[in-house]
Amino acid sequence: MEFFLVTLLNSLSYGLLLFMLSSGLTLIFSMMGVLNFAHASFYMLGAYFAYQTSRYVGFWPALVIAPLAVAALGALTERYGLRTVHKYGHVAELLFTFGLAYTIEEVVHLIWGRAPVPYRIPEILEFSAFSIYSTQYPAYRVFMMLVSVAMLVGLYLVLTRSRIGMIIQASLTHPDMVQALGHNVPRVFMLVFAGGAALAGLAGVIGGNAFVTDPGMAVSVGTIVFVVVVFGGMGSLAGAFIASLIIGAVQTFSVAFDYSLLTLFGSIGIKVNPDSGWMELWKVTIAQAAPVLPYLLMVAMLIVRPKGLMGTREG
Repeated sequence: MEFFLVTLLNSLSYGLLLFMLSSGLTLIFSMMGVLNFAHASFYMLGAYFAYQTSRYVGFWPALVIAPLAVAALGALTERYGLRTVHKYGHVAELLFTFGLAYTIEEVVHLIWGRAPVPYRIPEILEFSAFSIYSTQYPAYRVFMMLVSVAMLVGLYLVLTRSRIGMIIQASLTHPDMVQALGHNVPRVFMLVFAGGAALAGLAGVIGGNAFVTDPGMAVSVGTIVFVVVVFGGMGSLAGAFIASLIIGAVQTFSVAFDYSLLTLFGSIGIKVNPDSGWMELWKVTIAQAAPVLPYLLMVAMLIVRPKGLMGTREG
C-alpha cells in the first residue's frame, strides 16, 4: 500500500506536469493547425531562464519572470516566423519549428554549456509535506501539483468564462466572422502561441529543478509530449488531460515492476523451453520496457482510434 500510494502521487505530479506542457501544444494546434516541434524547447528555455533569474532575484520572482520571457519569445516566433511561412503551407511550418528547436538547443549550448546547470529546489520547499507510512513525501512535489492544478483551473476559466476566451474559441471555428466583427484574428493567434509557450515555460520552471536542467531535456520530454497529444486526440484539451495522467501513471508505475513474461508464466505453472529463440524477449522486465511503453500505447491508439481518445481534428 505504501508503494502504491507514493507511486500514485508521483505519477499524478508527473502527469500534471505533462498536461501543462501538452495543453499549450494542444491549444496551438487546435487553433492554428501548427504542430510545433519546438514546443519542448520553450520548456527548456523556461528552466534555464528560471535558473539564471533565480541566481539574482530568487526562485519566486523567477516563477513569474521566466514564463513571461518565454511568452515574449513565443510571440516573436509567431509574428516574425510562423506568420511569414504560413502562406507556404504546413510543411514549411513544420520545417521552421524543427529548425527552431535545433537553433534553441545550440544557443543553450553556447550560453550555458553542455553540462547540467545547478538549478535546485528552493530551500523553503526542501522539507517533508507529510508521511505515507515510512515514506516522507517531499513538499516540492506537492507544490508542483498545486501549480499544475492552478494552471488547469485558470486555463478553464479563461477559455470558458472570459471575453478573450470566447474570442479565441470563436476564432477557432469561425475566423472570418470574428475578423468581420472587428477583432484582429492574427493578433489572437499570436497571443495563443505566446500563451502556449508560457505554459511550456512554466512547466520548465517547476520541472527543471525537480528533475534535471540540461540541453537534452527538450528532446527527452518532447517526444513524450507528442505521445500525450496524439493519444489524447489532436486538438482536445480534455483528451490531453486524460492522456497526461495515463502516460504519467504508465511511466511511473512501470519502472518499479521487475517482472517479466518468464516470471508471469512461471507463476501460473507454464514452463518455457530454455532453448527457445524467444527466451531473451521473455526475460525482458516491465522496468526495462518502460521507456517504450508510451509509444506502444500511442501506436495501439492510432490503430484502434486514429483521432485519439477525444480528438477533434486530424491535422
